[in-house]
Amino acid sequence: MSKHETAPPASPDPADVGLRFLAVAHQVRGAVDQHMAAAGLSLARTKLLRLLAQRGALHQAELAEALGQAPRSVTQAVEALERLRLVTRAPDPEDRRRKTVALTDQGHSALAAGEQAGVRILQRIFGALDARQLTRLEELLADTGEATRRSCTP
Repeated sequence: MSKHETAPPASPDPADVGLRFLAVAHQVRGAVDQHMAAAGLSLARTKLLRLLAQRGALHQAELAEALGQAPRSVTQAVEALERLRLVTRAPDPEDRRRKTVALTDQGHSALAAGEQAGVRILQRIFGALDARQLTRLEELLADTGEATRRSCTP
């Protein structure tokens, strides 16, 4: 290499890029959660309410399975949402030990407000990118998702 030539830039370390991706994803998630909470509903609670809105009333065990959470964690979340009057719990007529959870009208309203707050902050964050950048990011996310599926499949 001559005195005036420069070496090509080194390729980034995949682990470093992965850690950066995780950090940015954590940052975006935190911003979304913060804005949703300011509207009255955390991201975690929104997931539970959204599931009830989509599927209708469910047993707590079904909620836990669908959310991939421990039944005790879901019970605590449901109890908190019930105190806020966003859900109701009722004994199952066939098995009174089981509780059926349903979304209330107030829960529907809170879900709509929380989701709108989440969409607004995502529009602000990703709206700072131009169309070319958004398209490229979408492609990279699709490629990363596929690489994850391939890498995690035995």
